[in-house]
Amino acid sequence: MAELTNLEEKLAEVTGLAMAARVAGDKVTRLAKDQDSDLVATLQKMAEEASETEDRCTQLAASFDGKKTAILGEAGAVKKKASEMMKTYLDKDADALDGFEFLTMAEAAEVGHWSVLRTLNERAGHAELGKLVEWALPIQERHFQDVLQGSRKLAAEEDPNEPA
Repeated sequence: MAELTNLEEKLAEVTGLAMAARVAGDKVTRLAKDQDSDLVATLQKMAEEASETEDRCTQLAASFDGKKTAILGEAGAVKKKASEMMKTYLDKDADALDGFEFLTMAEAAEVGHWSVLRTLNERAGHAELGKLVEWALPIQERHFQDVLQGSRKLAAEEDPNEPA
């Protein structure tokens, strides 16, 4: 497999996180489906945007001469790691609040990775990658705010004195 540059590896990471975001969104949607229809609608929109992000990243990976397979292979490894983290965090006893708290961590990680990719690309000057980052980063920042607000909304409905 082709050796990836730091820039290409970071592209693989954001691609893998987008892949994992769809899976996590589906899991948390199942946890929240009977609790809050507005939060479920937010999760569904996020899943659609994650799918579009994955598609755009995959298309861009194809433009890196001879590296698409390596980039997507690394993306798959990142997705697997993120899915394992989700399985650990969201066990059989998880509820909607647990799900939103997990997504808050995951979305913060995505914002961080996209920000790092933007910084790496400032030196690399890859025009199409720059366009992708400028499209995706605001979406990821909104996703983070949406799940943080969802976490807070669900927490406000909890009795703080009730046994966990």
